[in-house]
Amino acid sequence: METTKRRKQVTLRITEELRERLNQEARKEHRSVNNLVEGILLDAMYYEPNEETIEAIEEARAGRYAGTIDASSFAAFMKSINEIE
Repeated sequence: METTKRRKQVTLRITEELRERLNQEARKEHRSVNNLVEGILLDAMYYEPNEETIEAIEEARAGRYAGTIDASSFAAFMKSINEIE
């Protein structure tokens, strides 16, 4: 059973700021930059939103909204939330 996967070396051009941010994040998580970037890319490539999220995205893109939230007070906020549902 093969436990390691073959990997190809790639070159990326990124800003110095992003490079430093990746280095900081990798150090914070006790990971290599390569491992961090690979994990981020895998998450981005294989993420599939559920049906409710897809519907919400489509609703937002269509310009529709569920209602208006009144944040002037807690009571008004709760009332506006209950009216939406």
